[in-house]
Amino acid sequence: MVEKKKILVALAHPDDESFGMGGTLALYAQQGAEVHLICATRGEAGEVDPQFLEGFSSIAERREDELRCAATYLGLRKVHFLEYRDSGMQGSPDNLHPEAFINAPLEKVTEELVSYIRDFKPQVVLTFDPVGGYHHPDHIHIHNAAVKAFHAAGDANFDLNGSQPYQPEKLYFNIFPRGFIRTIVKIIKFFGMDTTRFGRNQDINLEALAGDADYPSHVIINYRKVGHLKDKASACHASQLDFGSQSPSLVNWLRRISGGKDRFMRAYPAADEGFTAKDLFAD
Repeated sequence: MVEKKKILVALAHPDDESFGMGGTLALYAQQGAEVHLICATRGEAGEVDPQFLEGFSSIAERREDELRCAATYLGLRKVHFLEYRDSGMQGSPDNLHPEAFINAPLEKVTEELVSYIRDFKPQVVLTFDPVGGYHHPDHIHIHNAAVKAFHAAGDANFDLNGSQPYQPEKLYFNIFPRGFIRTIVKIIKFFGMDTTRFGRNQDINLEALAGDADYPSHVIINYRKVGHLKDKASACHASQLDFGSQSPSLVNWLRRISGGKDRFMRAYPAADEGFTAKDLFAD
């Protein structure tokens, strides 16, 4: 009997799944893999145009609805929330909220993720890279917890309500090559835009990202044949698609610069130098 492929994704906010590795998730779901998403928060921080709150009691309710819409297009089997609050970008007032995700003890979040891993038993676990893609504190926190949980889940000495140890086979970080970022910075400067305050909330410092070291691309997933599903899932996050004064055509171009491919660094097992593959389940 062939073992069913299972993928567990640990991210921070609604839209992380679609704007990031959505193409990969849709591709594997279409191939029959069971994909579960853990979302740490409901994306309460930041601004949302009032028109998008019509019929919703809060930003959190709106953004959860957007995520569930996206999940149907991506083929996600289940979406699990950790019930924390969006912490906002580093230095924002949202950091101080007592329920902000970054204020949750790493040990507690790790235990929650271990519980999901032992229950679901995925072969593959996906999360952000060590800097959370663009230095978002919530992204970094879920990355740290996911890494600890990945290893703790298989540790017989890690007792969690009597649950049985289970060790996933592979851990990957979704990465975005910094060479792309450096090119983007040059183009944005050509348009006369501020590269230190990018995004709908002007909280992304592309200059800082351009200075980051590159992570290796061990696995490159070509998701072009399901690209339309990624686009539809992204469109579900309508409240996050308003980039204010920044050119919509430029933003659309930035979204497509990856060329229909997602890139992943294999964190476990450690990849040999020069290792590359086209499948997350490849040895």
